[in-house]
Amino acid sequence: RAGTVPPGLTEDQLWRAKYIYDSAFHPDTGEKMLLVGRMSAQVPMNMTITGCMLTFYRTTPAVLFWQWVNQSFNAIVNYTNRSGDAPITPSQLGTAYVSATTGAVVTALGLKSLTKVRPFAAVAAANCINIPLMRQRELKLGIPVTDENGNRLGESTAAAQKAIFQVVVSPDRDREHRELISFPSAPAIPPVIMNALEKRAFLKRYPYLNAPLQVGLVGLCLVFATPLCCALFPQKSSMPVSRLESEVQARIREKDPHLETVYFNKGL
Repeated sequence: RAGTVPPGLTEDQLWRAKYIYDSAFHPDTGEKMLLVGRMSAQVPMNMTITGCMLTFYRTTPAVLFWQWVNQSFNAIVNYTNRSGDAPITPSQLGTAYVSATTGAVVTALGLKSLTKVRPFAAVAAANCINIPLMRQRELKLGIPVTDENGNRLGESTAAAQKAIFQVVVSPDRDREHRELISFPSAPAIPPVIMNALEKRAFLKRYPYLNAPLQVGLVGLCLVFATPLCCALFPQKSSMPVSRLESEVQARIREKDPHLETVYFNKGL
């Protein structure tokens, strides 16, 4: 950032430093992100939470507790990887957290009958509630839109709507439980394998291995599924100027009448 290169620094070292910086600092605010909300925390955090959700689902209190843990973690991730740089007060953040986790947990409990055979269904539905509620400020105030050179042109709620929609259907950073990743990976595959293993003498003889195996299988799925789903949509997304709000279009036309496309950080 200072424009200087230390003596002996190789190009590979420079790229590695950039990757580390990009993974730890928010692209809009420049703030250092919460550790558990970063992409690097997704596999260890999700394999633990999802493994416990798949293991302890037989009673309503257990489902309630692990859904709350899961949605609290998702709320942290959604906040950490939000789009835009508008400040959020503690009261606004608290309201967003309570509404997001409550709505998501109620949704998941309402689908409790499905969790016994298809745990991903309840969790995916709950996440569709969590994401927009946790990022509701973006829907109200809009997110920054720029030209291809990064020059800020204004804030757009239409861009915010597209950004949040892409995050809902594409489980980038926010885990295997987003809709597209929910079916093929963590919540779907391990139960099938575990059902087969539970019929064999090995797990009947060592039942305490059930939970560790469940967690390990989820982690193995996430190692491959998380980067695959991150590739569905680029973090720097785009949309035609004609699809923005009329007032935003007018301001952009004043600055650059020939501009056709704007860009925005959709968040993760």
